[in-house]
Amino acid sequence: MVDASLTYIDRGTIRADMNFMLQSQTVASAVDPNPDAQIGEGPVYNVVIDHPEATILWDSGSHPDAGNGYWPAELYAAFEHADADERDLETALGEEGYTVDDIDAVVQTHLHLDHAGGLHHFAGTDVPIYVHKAELKFAYYSAKTDFGSSAYVLDDFDHDLNWQLLHRDRETHFEGVEFLHLPGHTPGLVGTMVHLDDAGTVILTGDEAYVEENYVGEQPMGGELLWSKRDWFDSLQWLKELERRHDARVFCGHDPRHAEELRSEL
Repeated sequence: MVDASLTYIDRGTIRADMNFMLQSQTVASAVDPNPDAQIGEGPVYNVVIDHPEATILWDSGSHPDAGNGYWPAELYAAFEHADADERDLETALGEEGYTVDDIDAVVQTHLHLDHAGGLHHFAGTDVPIYVHKAELKFAYYSAKTDFGSSAYVLDDFDHDLNWQLLHRDRETHFEGVEFLHLPGHTPGLVGTMVHLDDAGTVILTGDEAYVEENYVGEQPMGGELLWSKRDWFDSLQWLKELERRHDARVFCGHDPRHAEELRSEL
């Protein structure tokens, strides 16, 4: 356990077809051959882990120019982040009493465009950027070739950064803070488990569980939001075992209720 605190950093709202968040949410049938698609909204957030050893930024969010041509047009149409320019990293940190210069370390859950768009702030610095080796490899593979996933923007992470690669399934680089390799959404997704003196154990799933239904109901995400369903399911079972073992509170990556509880209760 560690005498640390978590601070919610509001980075705005992303909108997408619910079939991305929940596989087969809208399904045609003989009775209803043309069902209406549903657009869902989810928060984009970062977390500051105020720790005795370092001030740690958990994810860096969307680039502020996401809607101004920085994201490819077809991706922005599918995953609209209309307030990214209003909720840039500097502004959002400032509202909670932090500056970019206060950040001593960054942990990137993965390098998708709504999670890695603030890394440019740390280019040319010695701030360590923790990311799983499988994620960095797949991000470059995807951005540099016609294979992999289209959800990576090369300019998000192709900087002079002090990469600190995670190699194992479970690593501790700060007392009471564990980085968990959770392949499924991407090959190198990393969740974070923090053992807090006051609030007990907290698990930040990242996009292993986009919304609560992915976690509690074990309903997978759809479309390109799953790199491997088999790996995703295995990662989910491991997280649930950790939740039971540590009596942990679990917070999903883009769930509105979870975000509000994280903001107000920790």
